[in-house]
Amino acid sequence: MPDDRRPYAVLDIDATLSDTSKRIHFVEKRPKDWDSFFAHAKDDAVLDEGLAVATTLAEGHDIVYLTGRPERLRRDTVKWLKDNGFPEGKLLMRGNNDRRPSAVMKLARLRTLAQERPVAVLVDDDVKVCQAAEKAGYTVMHADWGLDAETQPALSAAQETEGRT
Repeated sequence: MPDDRRPYAVLDIDATLSDTSKRIHFVEKRPKDWDSFFAHAKDDAVLDEGLAVATTLAEGHDIVYLTGRPERLRRDTVKWLKDNGFPEGKLLMRGNNDRRPSAVMKLARLRTLAQERPVAVLVDDDVKVCQAAEKAGYTVMHADWGLDAETQPALSAAQETEGRT
C-alpha cells in the first residue's frame, strides 16, 4: 500500500529483476528483431537476487519500477511482476517513441520522482545509468547479478545508443 511518507526505491526490470539472456539473441543480429525481443519479455525467468532485493526494499519504501521497456508492454510487464511475486509498485515505462539513451531517460524520471518525495535508492544493471544517477546525487545499487550491459554489446547499444530498453 503506497504511503506518501515513505521514500521511493526505484528498480530497473530487464537484467535486474528479469533474466533477459534467452532473448538477447534477437538484438545481436542485423537487422535487430525488436518485436521478438520485446514479445518474449513476458517469458523471462526471475533473477532471484533481484526478487530478494525488491522484497527487502518494499519493507521500508514504496517501490517504483523504472524500465526502458516501451509503454506498449505495460500489460505483459504488470502481469509478469505480479505472477512472479514482486511487490506492488508504480510502473514507469519508456514512451513508445522515446529513443533517448537510458541514462538520460531514467535520470529525468528520477528527478520527477524526487520532486514528489525522496528517492532512497536506484537499483539498475546499466553501468551508465548508475554512473549518471550517482553523479546527480542518488544512492545506487549496481545490479551486477544479471546480464551485464557492459559485457553485452547488443544490450549496451540497445540501452545507450538506440534507446530501446
